[in-house]
Amino acid sequence: MFKYKYIIIIRPLGFLYGSAGAFLSPENLVGRSGEKFPPSAAVLSGLFCSAKLTDKNFTTEDKNYEEFTKKLHTAGPFWAKSGYEQNFYVPIPWHRIIAGDKEKYRDEWVLDKNRNWQRQRQYKQDEDKLEPAFTWQTITSWNKTKLDCDTHPWDYVSFLHPHMEDHERHSKQKDGLFLESAVQMPEDTCLIYLSSHKLNNGWYRFGGENHIVEIECQDIKKKEVLELFDQKIEQSFALISPAVWGSTRLSYRFPQHPDLASYFPKNNTKLLTDKAIPYRYNSGGRLGRGLYAVPAGSVYVLPKPLNKSWNEFHEDWFPNQGYSLQKIGSGLCLPVEIKGLQKYQEA
Repeated sequence: MFKYKYIIIIRPLGFLYGSAGAFLSPENLVGRSGEKFPPSAAVLSGLFCSAKLTDKNFTTEDKNYEEFTKKLHTAGPFWAKSGYEQNFYVPIPWHRIIAGDKEKYRDEWVLDKNRNWQRQRQYKQDEDKLEPAFTWQTITSWNKTKLDCDTHPWDYVSFLHPHMEDHERHSKQKDGLFLESAVQMPEDTCLIYLSSHKLNNGWYRFGGENHIVEIECQDIKKKEVLELFDQKIEQSFALISPAVWGSTRLSYRFPQHPDLASYFPKNNTKLLTDKAIPYRYNSGGRLGRGLYAVPAGSVYVLPKPLNKSWNEFHEDWFPNQGYSLQKIGSGLCLPVEIKGLQKYQEA
């Protein structure tokens, strides 16, 4: 069993790259369709491996490169406000809906006597407006009655970028300008990732397009955060990173390993989620198979207790494309409290 010991703090020095999807739409004309930001934990894992190959003194742990890659685990993305990096923001579980005035407008999804999700509404709102306006909460307010929540701080920016000549300091005469989709973060915010290993502080290229970031590595200092990640999952949990279940070829909503068949039966597992999101990553210069992931914030209710924390999940429970997706935090989850769960257990 491994544990996350460090938070990796990433502060962009200017713009970051915001990749766009492949589907043509009005948004895609300015590079905004299917944007994927922040970069996934796979990008950070690649940065770790690159640093390990180029710097023999990169870490005192796991001198051998192959042993290092076997033990390296990363997770994210999250974000934080500067000065409060230890209390970073994670996605809000979908059973707690926050919209408008976060102190006043709060709904909750509960299980009724027939084991169906029911929305307990505290205010009137259109039925089709489900997505919360506040989608992130601090890690220390997890499972607390009062949430410290917020919206993401970054903005998408499209601008003309010069395509420079290889050996001259001016743009090419033909196709000399191209439209780049970039992301701008306020100076008082940063991206946060979790890691099992330490990374040297410094400047790195991160997230494509040769954008430069400043990286700082800190020990996870809050005892309550360490205890939360070690807490056993009983019958309900929420994802704080997208989950790819199933195999390397097919995508499922639940783990498919034989050991888990009784914990995730298709007709007796309750799931509160949004539409699946595309998931793909590059490993060692090879592009992995495109799959779909269950989005962060999704809530699972099982028919019987799992009694394991996420870091106790077996590697075989996750797809493996030459590199287990568990190593990049697929399906990282934390236990949640669901109203009506006792009725579900009794039924």
